[in-house]
Amino acid sequence: MATITAGMVKQLRETTSAGIMDCKSALKECDGDMTKAVEFLRKKGLATAKKRADRETKEGLICPYIHMGGKLGVLVEVNCETDFVAKTDDFSELAKNIAMHIAAANPLGVTAEDIPDDVVEKEKEIFRAQALETGKPEKVVEKIVEGKVKKFYEENCLMNQPYVKDTNLTINDYLNEVIAKTGEKITIRRFVRYQIGG
Repeated sequence: MATITAGMVKQLRETTSAGIMDCKSALKECDGDMTKAVEFLRKKGLATAKKRADRETKEGLICPYIHMGGKLGVLVEVNCETDFVAKTDDFSELAKNIAMHIAAANPLGVTAEDIPDDVVEKEKEIFRAQALETGKPEKVVEKIVEGKVKKFYEENCLMNQPYVKDTNLTINDYLNEVIAKTGEKITIRRFVRYQIGG
């Protein structure tokens, strides 16, 4: 059994932002293996998020972010269960980071449901035309289109995008980490992104 030192706990806290006791028990559970402990805490965060999935989120913040000397701006609404959590630094930081991410990554919607059907259909047409150009059989073309649509959603749905501050995480992963930390359900409800001349 590995000895769990204060330094190890500190390192894990810095990596995951989890509480001291959670970090200690994760390290004990994973016999001092830092990589496994990080994974363990992520899964725990995911479990917490799933448990809270049916709760209502009626509190929250509308967070603004202005970039490039006023040429690009974002407003994002992030909701949580209580006013108490809405006023915490963790929640404000999440809202600010999400707004900044939207400015940088320019998603088309929060989830796949938010992207208009006509936009997706247009993309499908382009993908199909590109695939047919290669002279592949129809069956293969459909598979190619399917794969490209999946990639399109990954690149354009906010929740699926790699988080600009840590590309090992998606926005969904980052959100789940904050849910685990605050102990409340949090949702990104909507956003609007303005760009001069855009």
